[in-house]
Amino acid sequence: MWEYSEKVQEHFFSPRNAGAVDEANAVGDVGSLSCGDALRLSLKVDPETETILDAGFQTFGCGSAIASSSALTEIIKGKTLDEALKVTNQDIADYLDGLPPEKMHCSVMGREALQAAVANYRGEEWKDDHEEGALVCKCFAVDSVLIEDTIRNNKLSTVEEVANYTKAGGGCSACHEAVEEILTKVMAEAGQTFQPAPPAPVAVAVPTAPIKMTNVQRIRKIEEALDTIRPNLHRDHGDVELIDVDGKNVYVKMTGACAGCQMAAVTLEGIQECIINALGEFVRVMPAELMPIAQRAGG
Repeated sequence: MWEYSEKVQEHFFSPRNAGAVDEANAVGDVGSLSCGDALRLSLKVDPETETILDAGFQTFGCGSAIASSSALTEIIKGKTLDEALKVTNQDIADYLDGLPPEKMHCSVMGREALQAAVANYRGEEWKDDHEEGALVCKCFAVDSVLIEDTIRNNKLSTVEEVANYTKAGGGCSACHEAVEEILTKVMAEAGQTFQPAPPAPVAVAVPTAPIKMTNVQRIRKIEEALDTIRPNLHRDHGDVELIDVDGKNVYVKMTGACAGCQMAAVTLEGIQECIINALGEFVRVMPAELMPIAQRAGG
């Protein structure tokens, strides 16, 4: 299970500067919905001093992506564009008191969105270099240039670290050999030698009866997870009610101020991640309105 700092949880459940900035004069878009994460950063910049007066974000992604975007907007407000460009993905992670290693790619996405927004303000054509490098990871559309830059900027030395920071190699693992070649090249530039991870020991399978929770036990776990979230919802005069559990589908009803809230999708994402962590399995959390009609009627 991933462990999140209190600050990550705070910025996820109560994100700062969520939404588009009014009268924004700089916008940066990065990521892709097809790859699981996308971020739009909008800025209001003083044309005389190039100071960032306001910043907002719209994110599609996990809780760490939302928290990283929220943190980024807080960090850069009040800075000049040149000062903001010095912010690194590690600065974002540090501001949040750390991110799980598997979620560091969320902070990298924030840094790229900032670069894109500044280029947009200055009338420059921003390229993320993805078109210039050879495609390495087909699962997440990550190219060699992004991998090389991320290795250099964060002093990475293993395939696992590259996957954590870029997602490359986090899917089918077919690109691991190519990632190792890039690590060998970049580390050699710094006078270092890449050391491949030793092969995993071959485990002897011992047949055991799988331990599987009953549906009643799963529901109890889900209710316990919801209880950990409720105090945050109550502060905003909202709540969540478990309606049904159908296999991997968990149906909930948002009530009070949470019903129809513009941030409802973000809240559902947080609920889903919390329940996944509690159950140790993937589930999909959906609003009760999406339940099949027969199921809603008790059939």
